[in-house]
Amino acid sequence: MDSGMISKIEKAKRYAEERERIRFQDLSVTFRGEHNTYNVSYHQGRWSCECGFFASRGLCSHTMALERVLRGMLVPDGEDLAELSASGAEALAR
Repeated sequence: MDSGMISKIEKAKRYAEERERIRFQDLSVTFRGEHNTYNVSYHQGRWSCECGFFASRGLCSHTMALERVLRGMLVPDGEDLAELSASGAEALAR
């Protein structure tokens, strides 16, 4: 393996540990629940899920679980990605 690839692998490992570098703007996943499998999405700061509970309440166990998994990695509704990039750079500088 060449030194360029070794360097990229090391950088990827470091990036994976620095989760504050990552912000999801849009996301679409398949979530296998206890009773069924649902499509769950996150778009422009808003969650959506195919399950009946989400349809009536606007949130569900599937979206709440993903919020926990992705804590600190979601772009909040109305927040500009450029602002996040600046604040992320400040956080990394500390």
